[in-house]
Amino acid sequence: MKIKHSLYSRRQFLNGLIGGWVGAVAAIFISPILKFVTPAYKEPDDVTLPLADYKDMAPNTVKVFPWGAKPGFLRLQADGTYLALVGVCSHLDCNVAWQPDKKKFFCACHEGWYDENGKNIAGPPPKPLRKLQVAIDGDTIVVSKPAVA
Repeated sequence: MKIKHSLYSRRQFLNGLIGGWVGAVAAIFISPILKFVTPAYKEPDDVTLPLADYKDMAPNTVKVFPWGAKPGFLRLQADGTYLALVGVCSHLDCNVAWQPDKKKFFCACHEGWYDENGKNIAGPPPKPLRKLQVAIDGDTIVVSKPAVA
């Protein structure tokens, strides 16, 4: 039965509703399969950052930089050298955040804590944050993967 001023009949409406539901359920099941089949994101070998953005940092402060699709942290240490860390928890790959008032990194997924050097100190993280190599080349900072021994 079609209502007088309606664009759809009840049957068309219910068919559309059921079809949308079936499509949503299918997408929920197909999505993980597609993620498994497609190649994983490849991490960059190195990232070049302008030195001007990081040279005025106060000692023992942290700034975020993009490490591919993941966050990276660049910390100016007391001796004037830079420490670079990948901002991803070693427990379940959640992003970590710098807590400047506590001078620690925090993973909100399962309350994991890392000290200012990336060492795991509390919670479930089994390993420290991954360290990256830092080199200053003229007016740029080159952050790269550590050399494989």
